[in-house]
Amino acid sequence: MTQFDLTDDQREIQDLARKFTADRITPFAAEWDEKHHYPVDVWKAVGELGFGAIYVSEESGGIGLGRLEAALIMEAMAYGCPATSAYISIHNMATWMIDRFGGAEIKARFLPDLVSMDKIASYCLTEPGSGSDAAALKTTARLDGDHYVLNGTKQFISGAGYNDIYVCMVRTSEEKSKGISCLVVEKDTPGLSFGAPEKKLGWNASPTAQVIFEDCRVPVENRVGAEGDGFRFAMAGLDGGRLNIGACSLGGAQRCLDEAVKYTKERQQFGQPVAEFQNTQFMLADMATDLEAARALLYMAAAKVTANAPDKSRFSAMAKRLATDNGSSIVDRALQLHGGYGYLRDYPIERFWRDLRVHSILEGTNQVMRMIVGRDLTRQ
Repeated sequence: MTQFDLTDDQREIQDLARKFTADRITPFAAEWDEKHHYPVDVWKAVGELGFGAIYVSEESGGIGLGRLEAALIMEAMAYGCPATSAYISIHNMATWMIDRFGGAEIKARFLPDLVSMDKIASYCLTEPGSGSDAAALKTTARLDGDHYVLNGTKQFISGAGYNDIYVCMVRTSEEKSKGISCLVVEKDTPGLSFGAPEKKLGWNASPTAQVIFEDCRVPVENRVGAEGDGFRFAMAGLDGGRLNIGACSLGGAQRCLDEAVKYTKERQQFGQPVAEFQNTQFMLADMATDLEAARALLYMAAAKVTANAPDKSRFSAMAKRLATDNGSSIVDRALQLHGGYGYLRDYPIERFWRDLRVHSILEGTNQVMRMIVGRDLTRQ
């Protein structure tokens, strides 16, 4: 890849994701939002494209792509529905974690169904008392013979109660970050239950609930990697997760910019299209510039993560922060250009306005992103 262009293969992947989105996501996204419908019927089709295992190794049945290709897919799918695209990112992160850090036996048991999306996965890290301070998690996993006994609660888990597999970070010792292990918990495990669906501002097409463990017995063979390595695994997945959620903001912002251009060219005021007013053109120009600046940084960060560059985490944090902040700002301005109609559900803008707002909180808040960048700069 040159710094300013995509390869032919990357453009093919982008076109495939765009066509899938136009056919299977965009026409239905408003209804999914209104009815709080989780489109599990779409997951099998996503899996058939290989998008359930984007950066899972080919040896494990995935398509073994890099983080830039993943970002292109997430961006394309978010053009139709950011909540759906973001869920695909979550499934990919959980599946990648098993592939990257799991042994042969656990990979053989879980990956075939996850890669095909015959089964779908949730990622469980956050707890009611540990959000930004993820290492403070309190869900315990006590060893009892050949099982761990889990007790505790996970908070804000996408797909909770619907999904088949839960990749969970749990505490196996009192050491803070070194006392966390990673376990795969299946939905029908006794002692596993789920809270009521959360009532949210956006992301209505992706259910969110608590995951509750009450003396939940999980086989030791369901542990990913060694005991105590879970926090390291969780942090390793966050660079890619941050890029994906930033890419979802890019896709949503692009959709709203396109809608704003179309609307202002059609809408007449004072005897001419709104797009003819210089103020409108200046707003659109700033929106497009902010979008392209965020996109360029995110693509650069994705290339760094794929190459395992030493500054990959700093660039991922910068890209996530800029893409999510700019994305929300662009959608807000698109809504303003639509006037009162932008506030109505007859137009898609208000849905994107609601859906993109949470992106500056997910995968580490944007305040934490600034902290990561600032600490890295002052450490040099």
